[in-house]
Amino acid sequence: MLDLKLLRQDVDAVAANLARRGFVFDRDAFATLEAERKSLQVDVETKRQARNEKSKAIGQAKAKGQDIEPLKGEVGELGDSLAVAETRLDEIADALETLLHGVPNLLHRDVPDGADDLANVVVRVVGEPREFEFEPKDHQAIGEDLGLLDLAGAARVAGSRFAVLNGGLARLHRALIQFMLDLHTTEHGYRETYVPYIANRAALFGTGQLPKFEEDLFPVGTDGELFLIPTAEVPLTNLVRESILGADDLPLKLTAHTPCFRSEAGSYGKDTRGMFRQHQFEKVELVQVVKPDDSYDALETLTNEAEEVLRRLGLAYRVVTLSAGDTGFAAAKTFDIEVWLPGQGRYREISSCSNFEAFQARRMQARWRNPEAGRPEPVHTLNGSGVAIGRALIAVIETFQRADGTIDVPEALAPYMGGIARITGA
Repeated sequence: MLDLKLLRQDVDAVAANLARRGFVFDRDAFATLEAERKSLQVDVETKRQARNEKSKAIGQAKAKGQDIEPLKGEVGELGDSLAVAETRLDEIADALETLLHGVPNLLHRDVPDGADDLANVVVRVVGEPREFEFEPKDHQAIGEDLGLLDLAGAARVAGSRFAVLNGGLARLHRALIQFMLDLHTTEHGYRETYVPYIANRAALFGTGQLPKFEEDLFPVGTDGELFLIPTAEVPLTNLVRESILGADDLPLKLTAHTPCFRSEAGSYGKDTRGMFRQHQFEKVELVQVVKPDDSYDALETLTNEAEEVLRRLGLAYRVVTLSAGDTGFAAAKTFDIEVWLPGQGRYREISSCSNFEAFQARRMQARWRNPEAGRPEPVHTLNGSGVAIGRALIAVIETFQRADGTIDVPEALAPYMGGIARITGA
């Protein structure tokens, strides 16, 4: 959520920044609410002062033996009028907050202009896509030919956009999870965390999924208050909700492996082949809570930590800075890591690493006690996939496929595969 003080100081600058996203900020609605708020604030303060003065006058008149009933009547009338004004002032404050709920974060100055992903800027390219001496297949063809990927069975159980993995592919999937958790906890300094797979409205509002993206969530129960998590970002980040952290508590680095559930609203007909875009998938998530001055250094570090997964697996990838129009609702700046998929012959996103600055913190009331300022201030939050398990699995299957249809196991995963060096049929 944006800082109201910033809007009041320079609403034109805020509107101009938001316009880079293609978002039109309703300045007229804001100006109308602000004008009424200012008028009411003066009215409330005037009435409070008048009531206090009349109350003191009652005591003075009573001490002199004067009739205090007229004064008491005036105090009562002022109290009634004050109550009405205070109620309206609270309503205006709620209206201003509701207005802000639908406003995205401000973009960092380094975010490139552009309406969509076509304007994303490549930061670096790492590794060379593998050249094959045969025509490479995509992961669906490889997995089904081996009898280890069962999309039809998953559809009978749950419908489209689900997958069943068997045998060596299921083992490889598990190995990727263990490898990533071990890397991030033993070498990158993250604390492994087990979290709920269900989140309430307050938590989803805190990280920015609600109210804007409710249609992409799977509700649990009938009261509309609980949802399956779309990412571990939600429970991990909300662990600091309504907290005041000490300077020594920061940076806080958390990681968790969870399933993720998304309805993929709006993606009808997109990525329907295989298991690239699923309703249920798994990720190892990285979350950092840091001091504001440290957050952009932390973004570089977090992105490098996610990249290290792909470097060790021997996968070719690139890092891009998302353009203004492609940057997510809550993010101030995002790096996407895109892995090369031989079966598609192009780079595809496998991790988004974002700095949200204080946007999520204000929604969560997550603060730290700044010793220099002497008062609590919003923390900065960051997160990134470290990385998406299903898409890493796809990249490994397609990159390390052999002409006979089997799959070589990357060296980094050998300790987790129980001696299996090559994945063969069922």
